[in-house]
Amino acid sequence: MKRYCLALDLKDDPELIKAYDDYHKEVWPEILQSLRESGIQDMEIYRVRNRMFMIIDADDSFSFEKKAKVDAKYPENEKWEELMWKYQQALPFAKPGEKWMLMEKVFQL
Repeated sequence: MKRYCLALDLKDDPELIKAYDDYHKEVWPEILQSLRESGIQDMEIYRVRNRMFMIIDADDSFSFEKKAKVDAKYPENEKWEELMWKYQQALPFAKPGEKWMLMEKVFQL
């Protein structure tokens, strides 16, 4: 099992943040299928104000390249990503086009 932690911001607007949260109460079935097919076994997103933190637990077959290939099979993925980008914004230090950024582990008990 592999674990990945990523960060991303939302636009700092309470109405947009609420809408984003609401979408994640009923994620489209095709998105969930795509996640599972790519090898993701569990995914959680946490938020404090407009900063988000995602934890992905995936099987050993998972890679971000594999996920991109699986995502491409589902046209709903592109629509979902376009919709979510209305609410999301890149971290201040992200390169152009970067969204969720992989975090580095600095401590484990």
